[in-house]
Amino acid sequence: MRDDTTTRWRTLDVVVAAVIAVAFGVIFWAWGLLWRAVDPAFAFFPAGQAIMYGVWLVPAVLGGLVVRKPGAALFCEAVAATVSALLGSEWGGITIVQGLIQGLGAELAFAAFRYRSFRLPTALLAGALTGLGAALFDFFVWNVDYALGSYRIPYALLTVVSATIVAGAGGWALTRALATTGALDRFPAARDRPLI
Repeated sequence: MRDDTTTRWRTLDVVVAAVIAVAFGVIFWAWGLLWRAVDPAFAFFPAGQAIMYGVWLVPAVLGGLVVRKPGAALFCEAVAATVSALLGSEWGGITIVQGLIQGLGAELAFAAFRYRSFRLPTALLAGALTGLGAALFDFFVWNVDYALGSYRIPYALLTVVSATIVAGAGGWALTRALATTGALDRFPAARDRPLI
């Protein structure tokens, strides 16, 4: 059984999770603008644009790796999606629901290891499951009118690949970089510095 102090959120945990979420909420909003701006570049293979998807999933993995408490991944992704919606994301309020589903994917990965493993394989799994949540949501909500074989399936697969690489490996690398600077000295991620 885990000691309750390891699962209880400190004020610092809430503050750092909120900072991660708000920062990425702004990034989400800007990424949405970039997404639309590069539409023509993917005209030859529209589903290929899903390679850009992983950026929208980073806070779920990053929050889980930094805060290391139950609910951190879900909190960071959901709050980031909410901030994005409040800033005027073109996809509107439904992005909040989407953020909850995406965050749940990463949360399941950390929960599968009982919030005790925060190494690269766990981060990759968190990225992949976050991507799977995103892919399923898009498959049944945003992409339902598109062709199955030429768009929906390739889009879903590329979303999971992007999430695994960008959110999973990228979130792990970002955590490692932040730990190296000393920014995470009050978090377990700093103690794992040589092991990450």
